[in-house]
Amino acid sequence: MTSVLRPRASSVSLPRISLPRRGAAEAVATAFLLAAIVGSGIAGDRLSAGNQATALLANSVASGAALAALILAFAGISGAHMNPIVTLDASLRGELRRADVPVYVVAQIGGAFAGVAAAHAMFGEPVFSLSRNAREGSARLFSEAVATFGLVLVVRGAARYGAAGVAAGVSTYILAAYWFTSSTSFANPAVTLARCVSDTFAGIRPADVPGFLAAQLAGAAAAAGFLRFVSPRNLEGPS
Repeated sequence: MTSVLRPRASSVSLPRISLPRRGAAEAVATAFLLAAIVGSGIAGDRLSAGNQATALLANSVASGAALAALILAFAGISGAHMNPIVTLDASLRGELRRADVPVYVVAQIGGAFAGVAAAHAMFGEPVFSLSRNAREGSARLFSEAVATFGLVLVVRGAARYGAAGVAAGVSTYILAAYWFTSSTSFANPAVTLARCVSDTFAGIRPADVPGFLAAQLAGAAAAAGFLRFVSPRNLEGPS
């Protein structure tokens, strides 16, 4: 049976859209992503009657579904990165001008904090509150490195199938990584920073943020090195 998603020579081709408009798209997309992550965490926690597995299931499914929808909605505008690591990787591969990177990253971080504030407002929580949710220890840091390593591999590999492939690949990977990593797979510096001001189910204690950021960067660097080793030709799909 022939796959519906056929490999393409390159990732999504972006129209000629100005940098401010692409930055705005990144901000809004990342805001909705954080609203989904934090909001579903609050809802799952409140409705699960203390059952952490049920709360995590609700959080992971909602986050993965929102991620797929947002990639489909914004891929043709800004690339739907919603993640500084994805932006840096795109720049290193020549898919995004290096001069555009700071705008993307600032937009992603600003949008992430706006999304947390929106989620809190929807559930009657304080606009911002420092998280007391400890996520410490070498196991969690290793998990973040593994999660980010895998995310970069999936983004690169799924890009050959266009926006639909990226949406399916990234969203299902993140949903799964919520469960197979002890850190619940943040794999995103903007998400990590914003979640430290959410004293909810999805939060992370500020003291644990630097370790997560370092692990994410290490995982991304390792993935880039691995992909250079195996050769880009191995990711182009069948001829």
